[in-house]
Amino acid sequence: MNINTVDPELSSDKSSSFFIHRHALVEPDAQIGERTKVWAFAHILAGAKIGADCNICDHVFIENDVVVGERVTIKCGVQLWDGLRVADDVFIGPNATFTNDIFPRSKQYPDQLLQTQIMAGASIGANSTILAGVTIGEKAMVGAGSVVLKDIPSRAVVVGNPARIIRYEDH
Repeated sequence: MNINTVDPELSSDKSSSFFIHRHALVEPDAQIGERTKVWAFAHILAGAKIGADCNICDHVFIENDVVVGERVTIKCGVQLWDGLRVADDVFIGPNATFTNDIFPRSKQYPDQLLQTQIMAGASIGANSTILAGVTIGEKAMVGAGSVVLKDIPSRAVVVGNPARIIRYEDH
């Protein structure tokens, strides 16, 4: 992953290797890959690592302990919480929801957050909910509005609440 640390004085001029919209907030020490675009009202915290050629759309929030691979598209209204690992070539649809604590309580924090993994080439449909600690396999497809409560195998297409496999993709 070829990434650059963000200079807090940077205003996405021609000399930068990535684009940050003037209304986006990218904290110092966030790492942004070459040719990545961060659009308006996105907020990326200091420890986040974003790969090259990504598209981070409006109103996306990315927490500190998040790693995003290369060529990833994150559509509007998505929040990526600590512990999420997103591999290369993943698509995350609008308003997809991720969790990182399976038993959340106000002002009570687990000793360790569960890690959720989205493997290479997977697609997460709009308004899907992904439970903490699951792995979504390579090139899997999560249908819009699905609720993923357990691991999804590679190339599986899942839909519904709870998400269930309806077929496997060959390509």
